[in-house]
Amino acid sequence: MASGASPAELPDPNDLAVLTTAMPADTNPSGDIFGGWLMSQMDLAAGNIAARVSRGRVATIAVDGMLFLTPVQVGDEVSVYARLMSVGRTSMKIKVDAYRRPRESLEKTRVTEGIFTFVAIDLNGRPRPVNP
Repeated sequence: MASGASPAELPDPNDLAVLTTAMPADTNPSGDIFGGWLMSQMDLAAGNIAARVSRGRVATIAVDGMLFLTPVQVGDEVSVYARLMSVGRTSMKIKVDAYRRPRESLEKTRVTEGIFTFVAIDLNGRPRPVNP
C-alpha cells in the first residue's frame, strides 16, 4: 500500500503498464536514479496504452504536470500505472503515476506523476485519426 495514501488514491492494479527494477546503470553521480530514466519508463507505459487505443503507431507530443516527489534508489521496484484520460480526433491524454517499493518492503510510495499526450501517426509520421 502506498505511504500515507487512502485507498481511493491508490492506482487501479489493472492500470499497471510497466514493472521494472532500478539498476546501478540508471543512476546520476549522487547515486539516485536519473529523472530521465524514470520519465522514459513512464513514456513507455503511456505509449503502450496509446498504441493499444489507436491500434497503431504513436508519438509523444507533450508531457504536462511532471512532478518528482521523492528519489528512486538502486534496487527499488518501480511500478508505472497508466490510464487513458481522453481521446481527441488524432490525440490521446494519458495520466501516468510511478511508485517505488524498496526491495525489503511491502510499502509503495508514489514518486512522480504526469500527463502524457500522444498523437496517432501513419507510416509517414503524419497525424491520423485515433479510430480510423
